[in-house]
Amino acid sequence: MAAVLAAFLTIGLALPVLPLHVHDDLGFGTFAVGLVAGSQFAASLVSRIWAGVYCDTRGAKRGLVLGLLTASASGLLYLLSVAAGGTPLLAIAILLCGRALLGLAESFIIMGGVSWGLALVDAQHAGKVIAWVGTAMFAALAAGAPLGSALYGADGFAAIALATALVPLAVLAILTRLPGIAPVHKAARTAYVDVIRAVWVPGVGAALSSIGYGVILAFSPLLFADRGWHPVWLAFTAYAVALILARFLFGHLPDRLGGARIALLFVLVEAAGLALIWLASGPLLAIMGAVLTGFGYSLVYPGFGAEAVRGVPAQNRGLAMGIYTAFLDVALGLGSPALGLAAARTSLGAVFLFSALIVLGAGGIALRLLRPVRS
Repeated sequence: MAAVLAAFLTIGLALPVLPLHVHDDLGFGTFAVGLVAGSQFAASLVSRIWAGVYCDTRGAKRGLVLGLLTASASGLLYLLSVAAGGTPLLAIAILLCGRALLGLAESFIIMGGVSWGLALVDAQHAGKVIAWVGTAMFAALAAGAPLGSALYGADGFAAIALATALVPLAVLAILTRLPGIAPVHKAARTAYVDVIRAVWVPGVGAALSSIGYGVILAFSPLLFADRGWHPVWLAFTAYAVALILARFLFGHLPDRLGGARIALLFVLVEAAGLALIWLASGPLLAIMGAVLTGFGYSLVYPGFGAEAVRGVPAQNRGLAMGIYTAFLDVALGLGSPALGLAAARTSLGAVFLFSALIVLGAGGIALRLLRPVRS
C-alpha cells in the first residue's frame, strides 16, 4: 500500500494541471484535453493483462519495480515535451507518448500492489484488499492535486515533469529492501477464456461506473476554471477524500454483504453526485456533488472486483484483475475523448449529466449479478 501510494503521487501531481497545460499553455481545445487524459488509460488497456500475467508468474515485487522505472521514464518525456513547447503540435505529440508510458507504468504498479495484497489473504477478503490498495492510490491522487498545483504555479509544467521523473526512483530505493512474495505455482492455470467468462460481467459494471471517475479527473478543473471557482483542484481532492473515508469506514461491506449488492447501492449515490455537479450554480454545490460521486464510486469498483475474482483460482488472480481493470481502461480511454467532444458541442456542465446517465447503467449490471443469488 505504501509503495502504491508513493508511486501514484507522481500521477496525482499532473491531474489538476494537465488540462490547464494542454488548454492554456499549448492552446488546444477540450477534445485534445480529453485525448491527452485518455491516452494514459488507453495505454493501460493494452498492458493490463500483460501486467497481471507478469505478476502471477514473476512476482508482484518485480511488477512494481518495472512500473516505477517506466514511470520515471515518462517524466523524462514530459521534460522533452516542455522543451518543445515552441512547437505545440510536437509538444503535445511527445506529451501523448509520455502519458502512454505512464499508463504502462500504472498497470504494473497497481497490478503489482493488488497481486501482492491478494497473495497475503484468501478469496473471502479480496474485496477489502482491492478497496485498501485503491485507497492508497486515491490518497496519493488527492495529495498530489494541491502539490501539483503548487509546483505548476511556481515553475510551470517543467516542475511536474521533474517530480514525475524523480519520485519513482526514490520509491524504488525503498522498495528494493522489502521481501517479495513468491508467485503461486505455475501448474493448472485456468485458460484465458475461462477467466474472461468469469470477469466480463462485473467488468462491464466497473467500466460504466468509472465514467464518473474519468469526468471528475479530466473536466472538473476546466469547469472550475471556466466558472471562476478556485482552487481548481478542489473538486477532485474532495472526490478523493470522500472515497478514502468511505473505504476506511465501509471497505468490509462487499465481502460481508456481497459485492453486487453493495455496488448497486453505491452506484445510485455516485450518479446523484454527478447530477448535482451538473445542477450546481456555485462551487459549494459542485464540491458536494464531487463528495457524493467519490463516496459512491468508493465501493462500486471493489464490489464488482470481489465478484470478478470470486470464481477464479489463486494462481490466476493477477490475470483476473488485469482483465477486470482493462474494462475500466476501455471506458476511460474512449470515454474521456468522447466526453470532450460532447463538451465542445454542448457545455462543460452537460458532460456531468451525460456521465450520470452512463453510471446508472452499472446498476443494471449489479442487478444482473444478483439474479443467480436470488434464484
